[in-house]
Amino acid sequence: MDFGLITMTGATHQTVMLNSTYDPKKVADLRSGMQKNWPTLACPSGSGVAFWAHEWEKHGTCSESILDQHGYFQAALNLRRQVNLLQALKNAGINPDGESYSLSSIRSAIQEAVGFTPWIECNADTSRNSQLYQIYLCVDTSGKALIDCPVFPRGKCDSEIEFPSF
Repeated sequence: MDFGLITMTGATHQTVMLNSTYDPKKVADLRSGMQKNWPTLACPSGSGVAFWAHEWEKHGTCSESILDQHGYFQAALNLRRQVNLLQALKNAGINPDGESYSLSSIRSAIQEAVGFTPWIECNADTSRNSQLYQIYLCVDTSGKALIDCPVFPRGKCDSEIEFPSF
């Protein structure tokens, strides 16, 4: 399950993306917090640099007129401290244990914890079972507060989804 900050500006991502590359030096003081609170779960042994570069270049650049690189990553870490999705799920008895849970119970657990409806994205495991992949919550343009999502990404989950262990 990924955690990241994707800003919603009302324009499509392609129309607002700027040509700015990730510079680890600009977030050097945030690195330990990023390693602890925003690791790449796809490759836990990696340094995180390639993952954070992806996050900045695909998502952060859309906020560059408001948040520079440091501001973007600081805002994401601040939100991560405010919103503990994994704990919200665990409090509802939903654990990353390879078991299946209802999509509605996952959505309800998060909505109850944060006060906003999440978008749940799934992918398929090797047995073609629907599994939890990403949880989306929308953030205002300052990167400081959660808001109701004006739109949700495309995607489909089955009514029962697996929460893979990690």
